[in-house]
Amino acid sequence: MNHFGHIDLRVRDITVALTFYSQVLPALGFTRTFHSPQWKVFAADDDFPEVAYFALTEDPQHQSNASRIAFWVENRQEVDRLGGVARMAGAQNIEGPDSCPEISPSYYAVFFADPSGNRLEIYNRLN
Repeated sequence: MNHFGHIDLRVRDITVALTFYSQVLPALGFTRTFHSPQWKVFAADDDFPEVAYFALTEDPQHQSNASRIAFWVENRQEVDRLGGVARMAGAQNIEGPDSCPEISPSYYAVFFADPSGNRLEIYNRLN
């Protein structure tokens, strides 16, 4: 059983963040939206309450930190493709995609930041 539920992410400017995440999150499988004035929600295709979702809310005072949100994908080609989606969406501080033997011999990832400086990663790791 996957116990992941959701992420509530603060961003400095919701309009800028929505432009970025409207490209990145659907490419990662968060294809349904449930937006309200305060929250912008991107959900996977499962049913509530079990569905995983990613929610954004504006906090103009938000300061990014060293935390990172990582998304696992099925293979290296998806890491490459989604790294390109992130780049086209305006990702900042892009590193990779590349092998990361310091993490694991089979770890392959792209690292980047959203417009608010929140750190993200898309990776694949074989056993």
